[in-house]
Amino acid sequence: MLDFIINVAICTLALYGFIEIVKNIYYIITYTNLKSDGIYLIVAAKNQEKQIEGFLRTFLFRMIYGREEMIKQIMVTDLGSTDETKEIIDKIGTDYSQIKSVNWKECKEIIENINGS
Repeated sequence: MLDFIINVAICTLALYGFIEIVKNIYYIITYTNLKSDGIYLIVAAKNQEKQIEGFLRTFLFRMIYGREEMIKQIMVTDLGSTDETKEIIDKIGTDYSQIKSVNWKECKEIIENINGS
């Protein structure tokens, strides 16, 4: 009898988890403006002029040459840098369609749409 109760409890929890996953996928597809065909990477940077270009080009190389097929777009936002970080992000964003330079407000809206906040 105890085995039956444990099995019912486990099945109930598994079904509940499955339903939650389906609800989240439905919400993302229905209420966000992102495509559901891959991973969208959001990068926030501040005062990273020496590192940001190399970091982004590493991901670009992997995206272009097939090692990161799941990453569809990289959205980069500057958090008020006092160096040349924003200019570097903007330049790479204009050179490559896979990188989108967004301001922090846009980035927050994207995150809120995903989380449903």
